[in-house]
Amino acid sequence: MDINIDIIFKIAAIGIIIAVLAQVLIRAGREDQAMMTTLAGIIVVLMIIIEMVSSFFDTVKTLFQL
Repeated sequence: MDINIDIIFKIAAIGIIIAVLAQVLIRAGREDQAMMTTLAGIIVVLMIIIEMVSSFFDTVKTLFQL
């Protein structure tokens, strides 16, 4: 259970940091860089989720001896 909470906090922290950075860049007139920052944040979060799903499938394979 603790692992799930840690991951939720990591994803939330990444989201907050990316949102703040994007707003700073937008207000500085750098919309393209803000968009790239947002996309980079999404990719980082997706990589975390993909790693979790992969770990889950490894656990299932082990459990069912596949």
